[in-house]
Amino acid sequence: MITVISGTNRKGSVTKVFAQAYYDILREELGDQVHFLALEDLPHDWYHEDMYSADQMPDSLKNVQDKYILPAKAFVFLSPEYNGSFSGVLKLFIDACSIRQYKENFQGKQAALVGVSSGRAGNLRGLHHLGGVLNYLGVTTLPDQLPISSVGKLMNDDKSEITDEDTLATLRKHAQAFVKMYLRNEPVVAGV
Repeated sequence: MITVISGTNRKGSVTKVFAQAYYDILREELGDQVHFLALEDLPHDWYHEDMYSADQMPDSLKNVQDKYILPAKAFVFLSPEYNGSFSGVLKLFIDACSIRQYKENFQGKQAALVGVSSGRAGNLRGLHHLGGVLNYLGVTTLPDQLPISSVGKLMNDDKSEITDEDTLATLRKHAQAFVKMYLRNEPVVAGV
């Protein structure tokens, strides 16, 4: 199972549109083996002073962890740029999940990283930061991180759909490389 994660809690985010597109591509390849988790859709009742105690973890977080994190073999993280890095809520989510069943959450799993930014660098620095956190947790990341910049120019006027064909083709190529390398254990040449 792969879990695609839209890594922001900002309602109506552009990140979620890109995450949904990546999810749709993976679903074409793998069907029901792919799940979608948007942090903006989660309750945040787990954010409190006792969040770092497995005994105090609220059921809402346990349920998300049991459905999307623990059974996943791989993850795709789509991360917007926040202050030159990835979002605090994504870090907080990873930290909160790490309290219960630490090793089972991430260790030995794989991940693909996609950055989303209205600026020029496509959150490249944030992808490196996120990759470092995931590597620390024992996650192997796809060598080709995908930074997507100037996202406003790649979408329709109401920012609900990606209209740039080259971007859609790049997302597809990246997703196919991820499936090939990690799920089918086939070698992939760098430079997706």
